[in-house]
Amino acid sequence: MIKFLLLVILIFFFQGCATWMGIKKDSEIAWEVTKDTSNKVYKSVKKGINEATSD
Repeated sequence: MIKFLLLVILIFFFQGCATWMGIKKDSEIAWEVTKDTSNKVYKSVKKGINEATSD
């Protein structure tokens, strides 16, 4: 039963990416997008706080 569940999980995991390199590339892209978005949010919040407290 455990082998069957592991097989099903692996099938779903590898369904989107055919190789380990594909999985690695996808995770690198996701990390870059996360860093860029976090940076934009940080700058936006910092700007908003500065505008709110500068009056």
